[in-house]
Amino acid sequence: MANFEDFPILVAQEGPLNGERWALEQTIVLGRDATCDLTVPDRKVSRYHARLTPTSDGVLLEDMGSKNGTFRNGDSITSPVLLEDGDLVQIAVSQSFMFFVSDATMPLTKKNTRMGRLIIDLSSRRVLVNQQQVSPPLSAQQFRLLWRLYEQQGDVVSRPNLIVAVWGEDEARGVSDQALDALVRRLRDKLANYDSGHQYIATVRGHGIRLDNPIE
Repeated sequence: MANFEDFPILVAQEGPLNGERWALEQTIVLGRDATCDLTVPDRKVSRYHARLTPTSDGVLLEDMGSKNGTFRNGDSITSPVLLEDGDLVQIAVSQSFMFFVSDATMPLTKKNTRMGRLIIDLSSRRVLVNQQQVSPPLSAQQFRLLWRLYEQQGDVVSRPNLIVAVWGEDEARGVSDQALDALVRRLRDKLANYDSGHQYIATVRGHGIRLDNPIE
């Protein structure tokens, strides 16, 4: 059994493999065929659909000429791309995965005990609102934003703190308040599809943003 802390990992989300995870210690081929390193048992998946290759620069994702496409964070890929921590990888419309640089970058599952109308299941990176699973899954940036607020739900999180949590230290200086506002708006709209009577993400003028998550 591989030591997950030593390698990038792939965690299955929605689809027939939900909840399973793999250490990316060598190149793996994903597809429907039983000879693939990671078999996705669904007819919408090509026999040899996509490939993940660890390199010195990171893990490379490439489509292998599949019929129904390979997607990163909702965008179809036409050439190989390097994955970033928290990226969402989707194989056709059948199976999605969350990519992590290592097991150490995954949030602690014990924090999953928080309860409310909005719940984050960290083992599968699912978000549930009013007992309904948010689908399609949140983008990597939306998930990072929501998780940062979820960690401190009820408390106000400053805008600079949120920008660093979403974009990282290196890119944070170039991110505008408008970019954060646009991300917050998209996330609010997505959550409203499942609970239009309550606004979970509240802006506190002059201070920041907080998660208002009612306890049922």
